[in-house]
Amino acid sequence: MEKECDVLAVGKSVLQTEASALIDLKNALDESFTRAVEALANAKGRVIVTGMGKSGHIAHKIAASMSSLGTTAYFVHPGEASHGDLGMIEPDDIVIALSNSGDSPELSDIIAFCHRFNITLIGMTGRREGTLAKRSHIVLCLPPLEEACPFGLAPTTSTTLMLALGDALAIALLEKRHFSKEQYKM
Repeated sequence: MEKECDVLAVGKSVLQTEASALIDLKNALDESFTRAVEALANAKGRVIVTGMGKSGHIAHKIAASMSSLGTTAYFVHPGEASHGDLGMIEPDDIVIALSNSGDSPELSDIIAFCHRFNITLIGMTGRREGTLAKRSHIVLCLPPLEEACPFGLAPTTSTTLMLALGDALAIALLEKRHFSKEQYKM
């Protein structure tokens, strides 16, 4: 006979895990965040946001939030970038790449492209020792975390932190640029 699952307890546990990690992220926020906002605010081109898998879904949302809040931003799929879409990225653009492991092979062409053309790369990752962190100009490193998934495998807490950090970047840019409610309505 199978043991009954207390779904309410599971739900509360997931939310507690993620809420605790958000507090850790807030406490870990440092000058790298300030440098990232400055770089984004001073970019002459667009903001390109990229990521693979669940990080890619979060990257889509970050680009959409930035666009609606006054910063021209686009999502570029890293797999498509390797097959011609790197041409969508211009020298004056700035790239934000998301990868919890920091070693997503799909990001390698975008990382190399940024270095070849001296395009500022902001890496949002959970591992300072990963390729993304090592090759980024600015690293937004997530604090050590426990995924809410009971197997520790499915991106749950890590994507929550990336989403929140993307929101923090978008709102900080809005404030820095004095983007108004009237501009938002337009």
